Amino acid sequence: MGPEARGATESAVNVSEGLQRIRERLEENDAEPESIQAVELIMRRAALPAAAPATATSMLQLVRMLMRTPAANNNVRVYNDFVRLEEEMSVAATAFRERQAAEEAKPVPKTKKYYKDLKEREKAGS
Repeated sequence: MGPEARGATESAVNVSEGLQRIRERLEENDAEPESIQAVELIMRRAALPAAAPATATSMLQLVRMLMRTPAANNNVRVYNDFVRLEEEMSVAATAFRERQAAEEAKPVPKTKKYYKDLKEREKAGS
C-alpha cells in the first residue's frame, strides 16, 4: 500500500504526525509557502501538551479541516493547495477500496479436504 492510500485510509491518525505528513506532501506538490506556514501554525498548536492525545479519523479529515482555516479562507492559493491534496487522497482512498473489494470478491480456493470429501460422496452416491 502506497503512502497516498495509507494516508487516506488509516482508521485513526495522531494529529501531529498527520500534519507532518501533510506538510511533506505539500512540499512534494510544490505548494505555496503560505500553505506550509498554515500547516506549521496548526502543528505548533498540536504540539501543546493539551493537544497531545488528539486524533483524527483520517488524513483526509485533517486536510478538510485545514481547508476551513482562516489562512485557506483568506488565500485562494492556499485553499487550492489543500483542495489538490484532498483530491489526491480521495482518489488514492477510492482506488485502495476498489482493490480491497476486488481482493475480497476473489473466490477462495477449495481445500484438499473439500475435494477428498466430494470424491467420497460421489463414490457413495454411485
